[in-house]
Amino acid sequence: MNESVIKGNELKVALAQIAPVWLNKGKTIEKIKSCIIEAGKSNCELIVFGEALLPGYPFWVSITNGSEFDSTYQKKLFAHYANNSVQIENGDLDELCSLAKEYNIAVYSGIIERPKNRGGHSLYCSLVYIDATGSIKSVHRKLQPTYEERLVWSPGDGNGLQTHNLKKFTVGGLNCWENWMPLSRTALYGLGENLHIAVWPGSEYNTRDITRFIARESRSFVISVSGLMRKSDITSDIPGFERIIENAPKVMGNGGSCIAAPSGEWILEPVVDKEGLIIQTIDFDRVLEERQNFDPVGHYSRPDITKLSVNRERQAIVDFNDF
Repeated sequence: MNESVIKGNELKVALAQIAPVWLNKGKTIEKIKSCIIEAGKSNCELIVFGEALLPGYPFWVSITNGSEFDSTYQKKLFAHYANNSVQIENGDLDELCSLAKEYNIAVYSGIIERPKNRGGHSLYCSLVYIDATGSIKSVHRKLQPTYEERLVWSPGDGNGLQTHNLKKFTVGGLNCWENWMPLSRTALYGLGENLHIAVWPGSEYNTRDITRFIARESRSFVISVSGLMRKSDITSDIPGFERIIENAPKVMGNGGSCIAAPSGEWILEPVVDKEGLIIQTIDFDRVLEERQNFDPVGHYSRPDITKLSVNRERQAIVDFNDF
């Protein structure tokens, strides 16, 4: 097929399997911008980045006794992380939005968000969708941080359980182990999702099984995008560098980005230890083909017997009634 010709039922996607400039918001934004430009020049219509990529996953927690209460060391690292987190209200993503518009490309990216509507001090692992006009259409805060993540991330809410139209596709996404939560997946299925985005900090161990499972369960395309993180990505300007580098394994995130078809078969098997863009074209008609015999929220559902209730209200500690 001539890659320069994209049919109306097809979508050209870029999986950005990259490492952050770890815990550095400004430099990581520059790296993300370069990927968007490269994907845009390749006529991609969607680019996806891994979980927490901006400014990076908190790998230090598990290797520096992150559970030690009231630790000065952990406090300083958290403050550094917070200072490099994303405040959307302050325009931290404006440059990415401008590039999305310039290149007519949609963007899914994992960020660490420090939202003002929750006081502006707590951190959330969020998945942001920017459409091809450069507008932020949803910010999904991870519902349940996993294990040691709970020491730095706060639990999110259902507001970001949303889907978006992208050509013939309906696209939605979840962060990491949220993809194992059947009711969260069902919420997106019920919104018509047929292209599921799963973002991860970086591990083939996570993506190899669940990617194909979700595809087969939902009869949708599933794109899993993972980051990379190596000991060599830890820079000496990070607070507590010596302790982190002493305990860090050589590889903390090896990638594993992949794509499964609605049949559950691989379109792209997990890619390991390779940094850069991975570009593929997917065909919407394959969704319709697989929905012929199974549709989890359509003809193969029984809403008269089982039904899901979802609260999508954005949570806040105070409701102000101004007159």
